[in-house]
Amino acid sequence: MRHRHPARFGIAALALALTAVGCSSSDGGGSASDDKAGGRETTVTSCGRKLSFDVPPERAVALDQSSTEVLLELGLQNRMAGTSNLKTKIAPEYKKAYDKVDVLSPKILTSEQLRAATPDFTLGGFTDYFTKDRVGTREELAGLGLPSFVSAVDCPKQNAAEGTKSPFELLFQDYRDLGRIFGVEQRAAKLVKDQRATLAEAAKTADRVKGKPTVVWLYSVYGDTPYVAGKSAIPSEMSRTVGAKNAFDDIDEDWPTVTWEQIAERDPDFIVIGDLSERGKPGDSAADKLKAIRANPVMSKLDAVGKKRFIEIPGTEMDPSVRTVGALPRLAAGMKDLGYVR
Repeated sequence: MRHRHPARFGIAALALALTAVGCSSSDGGGSASDDKAGGRETTVTSCGRKLSFDVPPERAVALDQSSTEVLLELGLQNRMAGTSNLKTKIAPEYKKAYDKVDVLSPKILTSEQLRAATPDFTLGGFTDYFTKDRVGTREELAGLGLPSFVSAVDCPKQNAAEGTKSPFELLFQDYRDLGRIFGVEQRAAKLVKDQRATLAEAAKTADRVKGKPTVVWLYSVYGDTPYVAGKSAIPSEMSRTVGAKNAFDDIDEDWPTVTWEQIAERDPDFIVIGDLSERGKPGDSAADKLKAIRANPVMSKLDAVGKKRFIEIPGTEMDPSVRTVGALPRLAAGMKDLGYVR
């Protein structure tokens, strides 16, 4: 679960990183054909920080499942020094490739674990992973010669300065930037094309939706505190795409904490429940969430609860990930089963 929410690298790690990364003050450099190992300079901007590469990274470390699966989708498992922070089961199509990658930690990575992997590149879906009490700040890592990449979806200040882009367009930007960094531009372009087609097909659902049903996206429950999708979380865009409305679209946060009473006041037409079983904390599994909902005296009286209007999806698909677009057809199918789609 995302929370708003000092690394010192060994000599080997630092030397390896410095051979892969240079400094640049502007975007530029030529592109490379897929799998070209060198002879190029590529610069991309990631969440306000310019990253420059003379050769593609060979020892990437992913700080979360979303980043891991993007690299696997791009066929980069042999360029990975490790993965971490598994939230749900790895998608079946990635399992064989995932088994070839070292799991540095099933939980959130520490600076010591990152250092031990001797990486030349690290990436995460959220800026929250790059803090002093986790792997270190991006500034600290840059000072040690280690480039860090953050999903464009989690860069609100930069995105506001550049103009309005949908979360999906920002996600596609991630694919293209990673394609350039690793020299697999053709694979990245194909991924963008395929996901655009899926997105366009899912958007047709909106024309067949009866009214505009409201939905609560329930990500986690800690103790008796639910975390739901707010306005800036990608589920709000997912809702709009299929003709629904996020019930907490008026809260300008990603994953605000609310009360069960607040959810009951919104009286959603249906509830999407995220399953985070692999993370293993109380309240993470879909079963735990359903139990908490039904046990609450206020929630149990909701029409959506009484009529079992639930749609369950893996929690990682509520994060910006390579699997998010693929969740849209299942979301639309779930809405049809609940009677909201003609």
